[in-house]
Order: sequence, then structure tokens, then C-alpha cells
Amino acid sequence: MLCLAVFLPIIAGLAMLIFPPKTRAYREWAVECVTLFTSFIVLLCLAEPSESPSVAFMLMKDMPIAFVIDGLGGVFTALVAFLWPLAVLYGFEYMEHEGGENHFFALYTITYGVTLGISTSANIMTMYIFYEFLTLCTLPLVMHGTSRESVKAGHQYMIYSFFGAAIGFVGVMIIVAFGNGGAFTMGGVLSEAFADKHPLLLRLGYLSAFAGFGVKAAVFPMHAWLPKASVAPTPVTALLHAVAVVKSGVFAIMRVTFFSFGAHLLRGTWAQHIAMLLAVMTIVYGSTMAVREHHFKRRLAYSTISNLSYIVLAACLMTAEGLIAALAHMIFHALMKITLFFCAGAVLVKTHKTQIESLRGFVNVMPFTVGVYTVAALALMGTPLLPGFVSKWMIGSAAVTGGYFMGYIGVAAILISAVLTAIYLMSVAFFMIFRPLEDTTGISVGRNYDPTWKMKLPLTILTIAIVLCGIFSNNIVAKLAAVAAGVI
Repeated sequence: MLCLAVFLPIIAGLAMLIFPPKTRAYREWAVECVTLFTSFIVLLCLAEPSESPSVAFMLMKDMPIAFVIDGLGGVFTALVAFLWPLAVLYGFEYMEHEGGENHFFALYTITYGVTLGISTSANIMTMYIFYEFLTLCTLPLVMHGTSRESVKAGHQYMIYSFFGAAIGFVGVMIIVAFGNGGAFTMGGVLSEAFADKHPLLLRLGYLSAFAGFGVKAAVFPMHAWLPKASVAPTPVTALLHAVAVVKSGVFAIMRVTFFSFGAHLLRGTWAQHIAMLLAVMTIVYGSTMAVREHHFKRRLAYSTISNLSYIVLAACLMTAEGLIAALAHMIFHALMKITLFFCAGAVLVKTHKTQIESLRGFVNVMPFTVGVYTVAALALMGTPLLPGFVSKWMIGSAAVTGGYFMGYIGVAAILISAVLTAIYLMSVAFFMIFRPLEDTTGISVGRNYDPTWKMKLPLTILTIAIVLCGIFSNNIVAKLAAVAAGVI
């Protein structure tokens, strides 16, 4: 059943490349049906998870390509299965003006299966292989349209990703060689005897894996590809910056920390301190650059860089509280950031405005979009009663209770970032709501430019989900605590 969920969208996407649908209506029907059916299969697997891995095939002796849903993987899998059908529906309207829709939606569907392959991997080698497939199937999406800027962004994304793959493979090989094949196990697969005998190898191996997977998590200084990738169509950037690629990066870091190397073997070592330092630097850097950026989508991209390292910092605390906080922010940030990108995409496709200064007074022409953006922005900046406040508070609390010096530095970085986040998000909302409409180029005053139901429905569902996550945050955190309890 789980193998079907992974390979169905991959096979369907390949079939679309070989046998392109003849009409737009047929293509949209086929893509949405495959996506929804895959999410339904995932729901069944989540409802009755099997403790035994589902083996697809043997890569070589004692190296299965296998899938299983455990607590940690279940969180990421559920998130992906919820957001992907919404992103597909949103993409139908957006891509009407982009062209190349057959090619685009075929790769978009394949990416869904590949991402599920990462989230449900039963061992490090399966995750690594699908992690690299993720680069291959998202690279053409980043370069969609083949403009000079798109091609340049794609090349940079490819170079960073392949470089990260090479570095990360060092850590993967150590896990496979000394961890009984690398099957994900609560608490890690490396023994204390190995840590005592090879402490340097343990720590260098962990940092190699951290750096390799940290490329897709946009950890400084391996972040530069992410703002450039914002040139891609918004359905791509929304998933790149909110779900598929970047969340695969932070998810992989959590996997290798808690299920491969073992948090108890790394806690208090210089390897942990270096990882935390890089996360702290990224939090402040991303927020600072977001304030300076005037391009709407690139500002959100820099915001993603900062918020991803909130998750990385929490995971690198290597405590139960840190893991709970990391998972909470992974979920909440995905909902908030994909909503913000969808709003930016709606503005771009309906008015062709890309610069923040051009959005003054937009509440008069896109009231629905501006309202949704404001709710998501308030949530991400950490307004009480909304989910961003909950996860950021949890990260700060976990950093303080961890008792590490770097934890206190992390809290300072979070406070600085919180102020900067309020500036770079709410300044846009202020311009759109309280300033008069100034840039009317290509806009008829008095006309409503909000998108149609294909964009509005996903935005409405996401906004409701954000509010509900704030209201029921205690219930969500309790579930995540149960996940973390089985890991530490």
C-alpha cells in the first residue's frame, strides 16, 4: 500500500510525459485525481501504519529500498499529503499564462511521489536516493520557461544540490557501514562503543550529513540557491520554499540526528555547537536580507531561509523539547509560508506586479488576497493566538531549558529575527491596506483582480488551517510530544 502511494504519482507523471493529455480539462482532471487518490492512500496508511517496512526492491544485498511510516515520518507525510492537492489546484489557474503545462504538471506529479519516498523512507540509503531524485525532478521546474534568469537559477540550484549530495554521502556511508545497514531506529543506529573508539569519525560524519542535507534546508553559507529559485512559477516556489525541497532538508537533518547518529552521542560535542552556530547565523542573516529585499517573492524566500533555521536550531538542541518545537514549526511554517507565496503568486499572475512598492493600496483591487496575506503574515511574525507564536515560543523555551551557551545565543537570534520579521512582513500589509493605490499601470481602478475559485479555494482552506492550528495548538503539540517521546 505504501509502495503504491510512492510510485503511483511517479508512474502517472512519467505516463504524462510519454502520452501528453490532449486537452487542458483532461489534464487537470487526471492530475488532480492522481494527487487526491495518492493522498487518500496516504491517509489509509497513516490510519493503520505497519511496523514492518514495505520493501519495493533490493538495491543490492542487504540494502533494501523500503518504506515505513513511523512517528517522525508520519508528521512530514501527513503535511505533504494535505498540501499537495491544494498546490495542484492552485497551479491550474496560475500556469495558464506560463505555458508548457503538460511538462510542468507531469514533473509536479512525479515530485509528489519522490517527496513521499523521502518522508516514508525506512533507511538512510532509501532516503538518500529519493533525496537526489528530488533534485533531478525539481530542476526542470525551477528552469521552467527557460528564460536566461531561470536557466541561471537552475544551474545554481543544480551545483549546490550536487555539492551537498557529495558531502552528505560521506555521512551516509558511515551510517551504512557502522550502523547495520542504516535502518532508521529510534535513538540512532551507532553504538556507544563506536563513539568511544571513533569520536572524530562520528562528529565529522554527522557534520558531513548536516552540511549535505543542509543545502536543501538553505543553511548558511549553502543558502544562495533559494532566493534565485524564486524566479520559478509560484506553484514551484511555494512547494520549494514551504514543503517539498526545503522541508525535506530539515526532515533529513532530524532523521540523521535522532535516528542515525543518535542525539545522545552528539549532545554537548563540538559538532553540535557548530551545527547550532550555523543555524543561528542563518536565522539572523535571512531576516536581515528579507528586510533589505524589495522583490515580493524574493523577500519571502529570504524569510524561508531564516525560518528553516528556526527548525534546524530546535532539532540541533538534541532534546525532546527541541524536537517537539522543530516539528511544530515545520508544520506551522509550511502552512503559513505556502499561503504567503500563493498570495504573491496571485498578485503576480493577475497584475504582473513584483516589487513591494507597487503594492500600495492593493486592498482596493485585491481585497481577498490582501486579507489572506495579512492573516498569514500575522501568524508568521508570531502574533499570540496564531500558530507562529506557539512554535517560536516553544523553540525559545527549549533553547533556554537545554542549558547550552549556544542555546542562549539562539534565543537572542530569535528575538532579533522576530523584530525583523514584523518589519518585512507587516510593512507589505501596511502598504497594501493603509496607503493609497499609486501604481495603476495595467490596472483598471474599481475592478476586482482577485483570482478565481481555483486559487481562492486553496487560499481559503489554508487560512482556516492556520487559524485552527492556533486554536488547537495544545492538541497538536501533545501529538508531537508523543512522537518525540519515542525518539529520545
